[in-house]
Amino acid sequence: MDKEHILEHLRAAKSAHIKWVQKAKLLINGIDVKEDSIPVDSTECKFGQWFYAEGQILNALSNNPVECMVKIERLHFNLHDVYMNIFNIYFNRPKGGFFSKLFGQKTTVEDYEADKARQYYANLEIISKELVEELNRLERRLIAVPEERIKQLI
Repeated sequence: MDKEHILEHLRAAKSAHIKWVQKAKLLINGIDVKEDSIPVDSTECKFGQWFYAEGQILNALSNNPVECMVKIERLHFNLHDVYMNIFNIYFNRPKGGFFSKLFGQKTTVEDYEADKARQYYANLEIISKELVEELNRLERRLIAVPEERIKQLI
């Protein structure tokens, strides 16, 4: 594994995070999104899978303070905590009866619940922006490290 490979995976993880947030936006905008397409657990989303596996290599970068990875993890946990509130509004509700299942009618969300979900989403966007900024700093640090030092990490 070389520096370019690690950079590519970091960028893919960042992209996966952005897509995850976009799916949450679709959900609160009334688009039918499958329950399992936006993982609630921070270790099940693509970003979390990268972070808790290959991403941990970046803890050893000499120019990457420990606080960076701690902050990324904290922000990621916070995102999923906030999303859990949105998830509960849209998916943890009483399911419709036999006829709603038969005719494909989905359970509707009350206006006050949709407003609450939009408030949660606004908070989610703020946290996401901070996470992306931290990932961008991590990427710049990785770019600054010579290839030889990267090989020593692996």
